Amino acid sequence: MIKGIHGTVFTPEAEAARTFIKDKLGLAHVDADNGWLIFDVPEGEFAVHPGTDTHHEISFWYDDIEETVKELREKGVHSKSPVRDEGFGLVTAFELLEGVDVMPYAPRHPQP
Repeated sequence: MIKGIHGTVFTPEAEAARTFIKDKLGLAHVDADNGWLIFDVPEGEFAVHPGTDTHHEISFWYDDIEETVKELREKGVHSKSPVRDEGFGLVTAFELLEGVDVMPYAPRHPQP
């Protein structure tokens, strides 16, 4: 059911982190919009976004988010929000563990 994974690091040092990943780790990437790099990793991608603190998110890709929500509901997993269009993709959220949310989404952004 899971198609892939998208990891994001939020940090005030986003530009330096992107440069390190691009230049030091040599990950292939695309520019999703004015320097917002999306990095290619096997069966997933990795991005660094600016933020006021440093943290990470876990997202799972799906081709059909509505069908996924239905299938998850049938397994007792309930969305914390309706599917919504965030521009970069169709998203919702569910709680993996108490206090740990996961964002299932159908990506629409350029992918490596």
